[in-house]
Amino acid sequence: MPNFLPSIDRYIFRLVIFPMLGVFALAASLLLIDKMRRLFDFVAVEGGPLSVVFKMLGALIPEYASLAIPLGLLLGVLLAFRKLATSSELDVLRAVGMSYHRLLRVPYAITAVLVAVNVGLVFYVQPISRYYYEQMEYELRSGALGASIRVGEFTTLKDRMALRIEGSEDDGRRLIGIFARVANAKGQVLSISAREGTFLATSDSPDTIILRLSDGTIVQDTGSKSPRVLSFTRHDLPIDLPRIEEFRKRGGAEREFILPELLRIGWNDGESEARRDASQASFNFRLVEVVMMVLMPLLAVALAIPPKRSTSALGVFVSILMVVAYHKINQYGEDIAALGRIDPILALWGPFVLFAALIVWMYFRVAFVPGGQAIGPLESGFSRLAKRLRKLLRCKRPGRLAQFQPAPAE
Repeated sequence: MPNFLPSIDRYIFRLVIFPMLGVFALAASLLLIDKMRRLFDFVAVEGGPLSVVFKMLGALIPEYASLAIPLGLLLGVLLAFRKLATSSELDVLRAVGMSYHRLLRVPYAITAVLVAVNVGLVFYVQPISRYYYEQMEYELRSGALGASIRVGEFTTLKDRMALRIEGSEDDGRRLIGIFARVANAKGQVLSISAREGTFLATSDSPDTIILRLSDGTIVQDTGSKSPRVLSFTRHDLPIDLPRIEEFRKRGGAEREFILPELLRIGWNDGESEARRDASQASFNFRLVEVVMMVLMPLLAVALAIPPKRSTSALGVFVSILMVVAYHKINQYGEDIAALGRIDPILALWGPFVLFAALIVWMYFRVAFVPGGQAIGPLESGFSRLAKRLRKLLRCKRPGRLAQFQPAPAE
């Protein structure tokens, strides 16, 4: 933090920035780890290279970052003000005349930077990276990323060759136990078995590779009673690769459009009504998610300050619940607006107005009402519930047995 800022601003900056970065890293890591497990399963089933998993995860980072940034901002500010409140530092700052507006100067400076970053992510970087992810998934399914032939299964190539591999070594470069059944142009069938083989690329045609076989036998069915049998030390078998169709152009889904494209399509009378509705819904969804970040510091302050002589962390739980619920409501609003069932303005900005009004009321209760609590009834109910649970557990605890019994009177 620059030294020309007052010491209180530098102090608040340190309180906010470290929890914010920690929450951001934790949230993004959890999302990536969950996706990584599914991607490993998907790539293993498709037989693709391991490196594509990390490329696909890299393409998902902007999407997950746009979700983790608002959550990190909210919890960073909330944990900072909660520390001030529980250590009575907030009471001292308020006593010397500092208002909540003054204390929120640094959090709102951080918010302005994060809003600009999130605008770039959701309107420009995320659509491109999402298209890149879809392209890699398509290429993996179609075999363009070097998907290997599955061991122990018959694989049909170009409807004229069936190939089976017993095993592989050296990361798939050396194939063991090869059997191939090939139909040539004359209608003859060749049954080829070999001890091992290797795939080699050709410089003449990128659509053809060579399977170099070693120590094997060729049985040629000529239609006569006795087939022709040939033994070989090395034999090159050309294999025509299946033709891979070119992946579609970007724009198969509205989430792949950048901001200028959304504006051009969403308000163009020459486009179909369904496409205009989908583009307007996507634009308003992204915009309302970014604008809501402006209210995150107010929500954080409203939920950060527990009742006096209390260290309850209920506000942390409520803040996460509110943000996740609001995001899901926006997703539902985008879906029904894209179908044309409701106007995108009403579907997305209606919940925003209600949520913003709730946040402003909660902040007003904390900042301007003496002793006011945004979630006071919830705090009281949670405290009573905790006391009842402790009493219930205490009652169920087995009593102590007396170690000594008095001797019976004679």
